[in-house]
Amino acid sequence: MAQHPACLVLNAGSSSLKFSVFRDDPTRERLQPVLSGQVSGIGGTARLEAKDAERRVIAERYWSADQSLSRQDLLYHVLAWISTTLDGDHIVAVGHRVVHGGPDIAEPRVVGPALLEALQQLVPLAPLHQPHNIAPMRLIAERFPDLPQVACFDTAFHRGQPWVTRTYALPKELTADGVCSYGFHGLSYEYVSRTLLAARPELARSRVVVCHLGNGSSVCAVQNGRSVDTSMGFTALDGVPMGTRCGAIDPSVIFYLVREYGMTIEDVETLLYTRSGLLGVSGLSNDMKVLLESTDADAHQAVELFCFRVAKEVAAQSASIGGLDALVFTGGIGENAPRVRELIAERLAWLGVELDASANTARHDEIGVAGARVRSFVVPTNEELMIAQHTLALLREARSPLPAARPTTPARRPVAALLRQAARRPRTFLALKGTAPR
Repeated sequence: MAQHPACLVLNAGSSSLKFSVFRDDPTRERLQPVLSGQVSGIGGTARLEAKDAERRVIAERYWSADQSLSRQDLLYHVLAWISTTLDGDHIVAVGHRVVHGGPDIAEPRVVGPALLEALQQLVPLAPLHQPHNIAPMRLIAERFPDLPQVACFDTAFHRGQPWVTRTYALPKELTADGVCSYGFHGLSYEYVSRTLLAARPELARSRVVVCHLGNGSSVCAVQNGRSVDTSMGFTALDGVPMGTRCGAIDPSVIFYLVREYGMTIEDVETLLYTRSGLLGVSGLSNDMKVLLESTDADAHQAVELFCFRVAKEVAAQSASIGGLDALVFTGGIGENAPRVRELIAERLAWLGVELDASANTARHDEIGVAGARVRSFVVPTNEELMIAQHTLALLREARSPLPAARPTTPARRPVAALLRQAARRPRTFLALKGTAPR
């Protein structure tokens, strides 16, 4: 049997490890899915489930909490299972999803010591994601040093945004040091934009707003296939409310919680990242499906608040591109919750958004009323395929073997170093020009 090169894609989270394998078959126009799956419940009762290209379950395994398997052990189990399962395919590279690339990374990068160190410095900007994104890279580099790895960044798609959408009204010294809006979910937005424009070339120059709605949610204004503005900013805490994250709030809430409730910065960080959003408002769950099925008034309130804030953000993003020609829903909620799409669309009727009820319920690719001023779509995202495409493209460009990772030596101080300095000398830092704050 002919041996086909294949790419393994890893998307590591705090309690899960998602994986996919794509075949690079020269007789096919695009990469072919081979298998996919995830290990869920890491840290407790871990469960491995894997499916083939037809979405049939081909493996299922459990590890009880008392087996005390580490994240490293579980990754090795996944790699061993994949190696024994592949038939006619061999892994030539591993692509990783990385949430934050900081101010200096605008494209996929080959993984090496310098890059790993730079990504480690960015952990304070994505504490829920970055440490878990980095861990598999280190493990694979130690165990399989000759296997090329590529890091693909959620921030990269937004790097070309105009300065006015990236800049906060802060002293220029802070902006120069990287305190600015980065944006996230870029791999999803890149895939959705490419897919939409390939299927609907007439929208190439249109003003499009994409709603990536899931446990993490954001909204992005896209024109000519490029990001112009997005709701998430300096970190993935910003923007619309999410499963457990608060989204945008008045920064003074933090001061108030510290002063009046005696909370530490760590307490506030935990509150805003893990106990807020849908979970915080409902007091029930961070799962939109659970909230939609609930008869509890607080659950309904959480759904209503979420839809209101998303609609409000769509309107704001439309202003960044001078209007709205097409609205796109993607992500776990965006693709699978017609009621949420309906509630958001109702609040955007004044902009020309009008959904066809039957098309919306059936989740057709185009769900808007024929002739509506704004066209509406559901486009399933595929961040894993986007990562595989980037990884193999970089591999081909390098013409094997891959070059060593380029040193990531920013011209300016990394944001994380800046934050550490601020913690040590807050008065000097805040003064900037020598005037101590009162």
